[in-house]
Amino acid sequence: APHAGQPVATIGAPLGEGRVVVIAVHGRGATPANILDLAPAIGNAHVTFLAPAALGGTWYPAGFMAPIEENEPGITSAISVVHALIDDAVAHGVPAERIVLMGFSQGACLTVTAAQRRPARYGGVLVYSGGLIGPPGTVWSAEGDFAGTPVFLGCSDVDGHIPAGRVRESAAHLATMGAVVTLRLYSGMGHTINDDEVAVGRELLAGLATG
Repeated sequence: APHAGQPVATIGAPLGEGRVVVIAVHGRGATPANILDLAPAIGNAHVTFLAPAALGGTWYPAGFMAPIEENEPGITSAISVVHALIDDAVAHGVPAERIVLMGFSQGACLTVTAAQRRPARYGGVLVYSGGLIGPPGTVWSAEGDFAGTPVFLGCSDVDGHIPAGRVRESAAHLATMGAVVTLRLYSGMGHTINDDEVAVGRELLAGLATG
């Protein structure tokens, strides 16, 4: 498991003292610090951010729509890191319904796939420029129930890394699993996170902190 034992950056409220936990998964060639740049814009005093690090900065080597075996053991290892962080938060007294999974780019693909493989009523899933992992024609399991978990997928309509069709396909699949899905494709946007997407995250976390 290449990513096991890698450091986890933590900012915000200490784990177990905050009302909300955000598991924040960085993109390819990035670090926890990059995804945690979002924390001041979307977080509040009640939120703990946990940001795992990929070995060598990359969770899996090929694109997210490559044959799965080309990306193993990276995918499986990375998803197990995310699932272990969920377990850790729950063990510290934060229930799944106040845990938010968030990622950007490669991290977003991992985040949404980790959620799909362990559906529950989460606080939310923020998928910034990503989609479910798998080659074209993948049929994902629909086993389990998101039970109304809010899931946000935002991406450019012309993203060079993430085809809009896969974002739509991912949104539709999660909806069949009981998620309440918001899908926004932004015209001509680059491979980035825009102000509208930041506002969605901020509102989600504010609601969880006070709810």
